Amino acid sequence: MKKIIIIFAVLIIAALLIWRIYLLVSPGNLAEHGKRTSPPVPVEVDSVRYGSLAETRQLTGSVHPYYQYIVAPKVSGRVISIRKRIGDWVESGEVLVLLDDAEYQQSVREAEANLKIAQASLIEAESQAELSGQELERVESLQNKGMVSSAEYDAAVSHYKAQESRSKLAQAQVEQREASLRLARIKLSYTVLNASQPGFIGERFVDEGALLAPNSPVLSVLGIDTVFVRTTIVERDYGRIEPGQSGIIQVDAYPDREFNGVVTRIAPKLQETSRVAEMEVKVINDSLWLKPGMFAKLNLKLREKENARIVPTQAIINKNGESAVFQVNGDPASPVALYFIVETGISTPLETEILSPPLDGLVITLGQHLLEDGSPIILPQDFNQNDDSNP
Repeated sequence: MKKIIIIFAVLIIAALLIWRIYLLVSPGNLAEHGKRTSPPVPVEVDSVRYGSLAETRQLTGSVHPYYQYIVAPKVSGRVISIRKRIGDWVESGEVLVLLDDAEYQQSVREAEANLKIAQASLIEAESQAELSGQELERVESLQNKGMVSSAEYDAAVSHYKAQESRSKLAQAQVEQREASLRLARIKLSYTVLNASQPGFIGERFVDEGALLAPNSPVLSVLGIDTVFVRTTIVERDYGRIEPGQSGIIQVDAYPDREFNGVVTRIAPKLQETSRVAEMEVKVINDSLWLKPGMFAKLNLKLREKENARIVPTQAIINKNGESAVFQVNGDPASPVALYFIVETGISTPLETEILSPPLDGLVITLGQHLLEDGSPIILPQDFNQNDDSNP
């Protein structure tokens, strides 16, 4: 009997042990047990604050002159003088280059002589035409009196018309010689090369003594009182940038200086291969510090908002395609992380605007990828000291 009682007691104890083990290893209890025993995670935190926030884009491009042209002759010739060197300032209409003009001077003198010959021929032809006209009038008068035959009259008419045609031919030859003289003088003028617009000499391609063919470059002239920064914008920013927007330009040559620019032109098309569009930013270059060819960095402000709710950008995490933050609860003694899905607005590399929900207090900026909603956390030591001193 006693043995039966002992066996029964052992069975009861075993059943209790099995039931206890079942309760411990059941999924709900395992989760609760894990939740209770998960260690706090050390984190870094920062405050939600309010202030002005702007979304900007940094673009790169090159500085280009407002205008640029090449000084080149329209005729061939040997260079006898170049009056400017690189960096020199030139005024509009100023003489820059002289070519040997001896041949063209001779062409002008020849054309003038030919014109004089043609003018003399014209005078003679007009005189002959006038005499033949008078002769015709005399023959007509005699014919009316029946004193000349029809053959004599017809001969007088033919002679008058011939002289009149010769006079017209002489007049045409005079006009032709005048045109030849004008052409010779124009070619002579091409031996003197002038500046069409003021600017600085950018390049000098030849020196004195060089034999040039027509359209051979001699000098380049740059207008840099105003310059353009040419850059490209991607498709996602194309509709957010318009002519008239202001920007800040920096160049490596003057890293501590900023130059103000204005968007003036945006290409009406995007390149199919790169999906970018060209853009020009105008910069008033009174200081003349900006030089064509410089590498430029352009900062454009796309939009700006006053009194925005701001958190550090590193506090934002992306989970399941949604943006979220972990906020610290209000109990300093046993802080936990609370998970909030957020809607963001303006974003920069350092700060991001929170549109909703209306967060306040502290957000976690480091260590949040190890957290779940409700996870215990350890605040930074200096933060705890500050918090103790300012309850």
